[in-house]
Amino acid sequence: MKKLFLTGLVSLLIISCSKKENIPSDTTISDVSSGPAKSDLSGDQIIETLDCSGCHAVNERMIGPSYKEIAEKYSEKDIELLASKIIEGGSGVWGNVPMSAHPQVSKEEAKKMVQYILSQKK
Repeated sequence: MKKLFLTGLVSLLIISCSKKENIPSDTTISDVSSGPAKSDLSGDQIIETLDCSGCHAVNERMIGPSYKEIAEKYSEKDIELLASKIIEGGSGVWGNVPMSAHPQVSKEEAKKMVQYILSQKK
């Protein structure tokens, strides 16, 4: 019974973290924003507009690693790689739960997000 509950919980979390809206793949967050252009926002502000907090937190591991854990593992030379992972999704680095793709995020926006995450290094 416990195993069934945990399996259901993990499935629910995967679905909630991978929820996608019907947005064309060539559309960026800036195109669908109702407030200021997302390109004018900082990395942490862009993160707040997305579903990141469903799986990540600054200081503690949730479904995915904390931003501090990511910052400890990666450096400024990995900005391109991490920005691509935000846009394309990824799996296997931090466990079995895949990170959903965020194709609506532009490369510029993803780089701002990564710079914010890397700024969490101790």
